[in-house]
Amino acid sequence: MKTLLAGTFAFLALFIVQTSAQAQSLEGSVSVGHAPLPDANVTLWQTNGLNGPEQLNVTTTKADGSFSFKQFDAISAQGSFYLLVTAQENKNLLLLSVLGTEFPEKAVVNELTTVASVFTHAQFLKDHKLVGTPLGLSIAARNTPNLVDPATGTWGDALLDPLNSTQSTTLAKLNTMASLLTAYALSKDLDWTGTYQDQVDATPADKTAARTTLDVAVTLARAPWQNAEQIFKLFETAYPMKEGLLRRPAPFQPYLQYAPDDFALVLRFAGGGTYAPGRLAIDAQGNVWSGQNWMPGSQSSVVHNIGGGLTKLAPDGTALSPPITGFTGQRVDGVGWGTGVDQTGIWVAALNSTISKFDFDGNLIGTEKDADLTGQLGELMGVATAPNGDVWIADGSKDQLVHFPGGDTKQGKLVQVEGLKSPFGIAVDAENRVWVSNSQSNTVLRFPADDPSAVESYSVGTGVRGVALDSSGNLWVASLLDVGAEPPAIPAGTPIMKQFELLAKSMEKQLVGGESSGVVSLISPSGEQVHPKGFNGDGKINVPWGVSVDGHDDVWLGNFGGRGVALLAGVKRSDEMLDVDPGDVVHIFQSGSIQMVTDVAIDPAGNVWLANNWNDAEVVVSDDPSRPSSTWAGGTGIAVIYGAAKPVETPVMGPVTVPVQ
Repeated sequence: MKTLLAGTFAFLALFIVQTSAQAQSLEGSVSVGHAPLPDANVTLWQTNGLNGPEQLNVTTTKADGSFSFKQFDAISAQGSFYLLVTAQENKNLLLLSVLGTEFPEKAVVNELTTVASVFTHAQFLKDHKLVGTPLGLSIAARNTPNLVDPATGTWGDALLDPLNSTQSTTLAKLNTMASLLTAYALSKDLDWTGTYQDQVDATPADKTAARTTLDVAVTLARAPWQNAEQIFKLFETAYPMKEGLLRRPAPFQPYLQYAPDDFALVLRFAGGGTYAPGRLAIDAQGNVWSGQNWMPGSQSSVVHNIGGGLTKLAPDGTALSPPITGFTGQRVDGVGWGTGVDQTGIWVAALNSTISKFDFDGNLIGTEKDADLTGQLGELMGVATAPNGDVWIADGSKDQLVHFPGGDTKQGKLVQVEGLKSPFGIAVDAENRVWVSNSQSNTVLRFPADDPSAVESYSVGTGVRGVALDSSGNLWVASLLDVGAEPPAIPAGTPIMKQFELLAKSMEKQLVGGESSGVVSLISPSGEQVHPKGFNGDGKINVPWGVSVDGHDDVWLGNFGGRGVALLAGVKRSDEMLDVDPGDVVHIFQSGSIQMVTDVAIDPAGNVWLANNWNDAEVVVSDDPSRPSSTWAGGTGIAVIYGAAKPVETPVMGPVTVPVQ
């Protein structure tokens, strides 16, 4: 609790320092389709997530689209500033630019700033106002400049990074949506604008009498897969190819050449030792932590490898851990599924039979030696932090668990549970029952934390991996193979990387051959299996790995073999929609920034972070890879899908919870 309070005070102090240095004036400009917007109302707001947004000032743009604010006072020492622009002569036009928590001296408001601000704040926009938790709003505001710089109104540094600008369609999607806003605001074709509104609106309940550019952008951001092909056709209609020209006359370029599967905005971040991240964990301030399978640049694979360390990304993707090695505490050498976060620190269960606890600055503060466990551990996998503060760790090669009551490294002890077979994922529910998945079996075990002998077993798909609890205590489970499938022959005690090598070779058709396998299972708190054969999304799910649940209890899945992320309907969604059942695939997200994903994690702003674990499956299992591609086995970076999920309270300790506003 002391650590949590200290972090909260530090968070507030940061805003106080920032606000004291803020300029109390602002100059800016507004444009639509690159043309100045005169006689428009520009309103400056501040939102702190505590009392709702408050208006600071209002002005009107001049003939050249310029505006200025002189001498205004912030409402509090924390929160973010944003501008709303309404055109007096055009009721369809409403533009937004989130300026951030550090007030700039200049600002540009246009279609690009609107799209970027809407997608990063998709879960917080209500009646044209930003409403949410202080942390969630802060994370969203810090990410907006990654897409568009509010001071210039053009592309942000992260989007311009070669990892993103040339490797995915995010730049083209952003520009296409901005161009669509231009057309929606300026088009005199009422049939076109009406059709665009109809295609963007996800449900009849979303439709209102008047829909501004901001309204349609928000609706698209919350369901970016909705009618994507039809929306793209409307873009082609608005900006037709003209004879003799090679480009469409769209105001923002490059634009999409082909219809997308969705308009989701995805960025990828690297550095800080990130290479082949296994599992993700998000702390109470929204920082993203992950143990790395391998060291960047090491030509590592499951055959020969040099292990990686612990990496930390800030909520905006900035690398905060040392380059290449990450945090190691001079002892971490390769991490599989063993990353966990509680209120007091970061837990790393490594493949070299070590347990390390780090503080939030990456300093080593505890090890397995504190409990005299040295020499008794195998290669370690999953970490679970329980609602009561206990920490549980799976020993993947010695078929045992390690329990740290209260998260105290000095109190660690081994726990033997009948039926463990290379335990992988762990979760602890609200009744303090421990759920463990068996990676070399088709079972999930459950037992009371204080009585491991009272173990129950549940049959699911073969090769069980990640597990996660929704807010009602339902357990969602990912299995690499279908129910009843025969697992590859892996002798007991086989090292984890060797297990992965044998597994990859046995699943070549799924990983590189286009076939699919694997299911997601749902087990209720009472132990009932809603669909005993599991959910496979009509073949859209392929080698599922990690599972996370968002604030709406929908399920996000690392669709490893499908090189993407799957969104599955949770129990709440199926209760709300008559034509949806639990486990139905709502959408599969894919991108050039998304590789073979092991894990997915949701942050307090509703961003979906994902671990690019593998890239080239053939290099992964090669004993003698082609030299130019010998560093391509591991996945590059940690990616994020902006604003697509309902926010969650972090760190996730047991069942998912929603941030208290």
